[in-house]
Amino acid sequence: MFRAIGNILKGLGTTLRIFGTVPNQTISYPEKKRDLPPRYRGVHKLRRYSDGLERCVGCELCAASCPAYAITVVAAENDPEHRVSPGERYAARYEIDYLRCIFCGECERACPTDAIVLTPNELPPFISRRQVVMTKEDLLEPYPGGDPPVFKMHPWDNAPDRIDRFPIPEQQRSMHGD
Repeated sequence: MFRAIGNILKGLGTTLRIFGTVPNQTISYPEKKRDLPPRYRGVHKLRRYSDGLERCVGCELCAASCPAYAITVVAAENDPEHRVSPGERYAARYEIDYLRCIFCGECERACPTDAIVLTPNELPPFISRRQVVMTKEDLLEPYPGGDPPVFKMHPWDNAPDRIDRFPIPEQQRSMHGD
């Protein structure tokens, strides 16, 4: 019994010794935000072409490639007089359930028109489930020339025919010989 109490006191001593030497890791969110890695994948954004048409053509490849089944796309036929996207169809309903989303980026890779991208922004805090299911209106960037985008732009957003979806940061570029 004395041996057990001795072991408990020894463990408590180790805990107290480390407790005094390790700095506090707690941050005061939302006043102070933590630094995120350069390739952090956060909230999605639906992009537009420079003429204001939506890039999403309602092909539903993003929903098919999502391993968590977090994306819902319902396509509709485009009206020739009032086009929404350049294709025959457009996404009449586009939703992402962020309680299911694992931020893997498969939707971004599957999209043939680069309509959906993951931004470096964190998901805002939410109170109800309705706030977590983002609709097309929440995800779609505003018209060109209108209000500035809510989301931070990726460095490659201005290149319409980009090939490299995940650019190499400057620190690693020298290692790869680029």
